[in-house]
Amino acid sequence: MIRVLPWLLTIALTIYAAVDCVQTDERRVRNLPKLIWLLVVLVFPIVGPIVWFIAGRPQRGPTGPSGRGGTQRPQAPRGPDDDPDFLRRL
Repeated sequence: MIRVLPWLLTIALTIYAAVDCVQTDERRVRNLPKLIWLLVVLVFPIVGPIVWFIAGRPQRGPTGPSGRGGTQRPQAPRGPDDDPDFLRRL
């Protein structure tokens, strides 16, 4: 069991990094094209995933209202009673 554990961790890390790479938007991948990153992750089982997480994966910024990374945009008021400018004009 002790000898199998490092192999299982290596396989799990490689699969996680490969799935993460495939699901990442092509425009957000850093430093190399997405296909090259996938090859690096699969060909170099321990180093590849670590390098992907450090240098290839998009940086996670503050989450917006949708729960995804990116800049937050102010939401438009939903009704007149939610709009402070409208209420001030009353």
